[in-house]
Amino acid sequence: MRAIWKGAIAFGLVNVPVKVYSATEDHDIGLHQVHNADGGRIRYQRRCEVCGEIVDYSDIDKAFEEDGRTVVLTKDELKSIPAENSHEIEVVQFVPSEQLDPMMFEKSYYLEPDSKSPKAYVLLRRALEDTDRVAVVQFALREKTRLGALRIRDDVLVLQSLLWSDEVREAAFPALETSVRISAQEREMSAALVDSMAGDFDPSQFTDDYQVQLRKLIDAKIEQGESLDTEQTFGAEAAEAGSGEVIDLMEALKRSLEKKRGGASKDADESDDAGSTDAPAKASRAKAAPARSTAATRSTAAKGTGGKATATKTASKTATKTAAKEPAAKEPAKSRRKGA
Repeated sequence: MRAIWKGAIAFGLVNVPVKVYSATEDHDIGLHQVHNADGGRIRYQRRCEVCGEIVDYSDIDKAFEEDGRTVVLTKDELKSIPAENSHEIEVVQFVPSEQLDPMMFEKSYYLEPDSKSPKAYVLLRRALEDTDRVAVVQFALREKTRLGALRIRDDVLVLQSLLWSDEVREAAFPALETSVRISAQEREMSAALVDSMAGDFDPSQFTDDYQVQLRKLIDAKIEQGESLDTEQTFGAEAAEAGSGEVIDLMEALKRSLEKKRGGASKDADESDDAGSTDAPAKASRAKAAPARSTAATRSTAAKGTGGKATATKTASKTATKTAAKEPAAKEPAKSRRKGA
């Protein structure tokens, strides 16, 4: 694990230096969006609505909008707020653990002693154990002032961030005010059902079935050859996209296909252009070429070597039909010139 924050617990006159680690993690399989026609990655741009330019993170500030007015807050202005810049976890109260409503719990963090001697850390831990209480603390993390609870889990101090009281909604449902009559027999039967399903909670007995089935689906598609070779399909441009740069996906696909065919696709495009002097028609064929390349790439990925010849023949037939249709499209123009 890697520490996400460093600070110190202020326990009266005792100062306990600690490192903060995220105690939980998300086990969901990471999925991203792609174009269903060619598998190209969909990426979002940080585009300014005023000038239309793509903006770097370094040039982005935060703002607050209210009553038609926008107040821009710079990074330096936000850092100047004392509470946000504090690295102190201040103990403000010790309370019985049962007084903390689980509804208020947000995220958990492990605290590791960050000094040569962990004596102060152990002293605070023992104090919580001996009194059977939880320390209510205040701290600042990730540009927010937070309320927290300091407790013990397996001899480790755990900091749990809490919601503020005004962040917990009241359950105001009209249906709860309706008078409902429940018989004694119904209560007895429901109690018997609860007893029949009673047991000790063991979180290891439960699994996320959706994620398990999703993993099986992905593995099955890989085994059946229903996947694209990311590096081979998109080339070096995929790495550039990961760094936040915008790339021409269709151009990347065209280059990859040309490398595979030894420039055959490029020659076919040039022969199409030589058969016509109509600029709009050239532009139309130039845009269509990457689309044909995309189809051929998907066919190659799915069918292997046997699909290459079929994709090449299909592209050749399409180019021939396009060239054959062009003169017919121009004849009416010639006839009009003769009639004039």
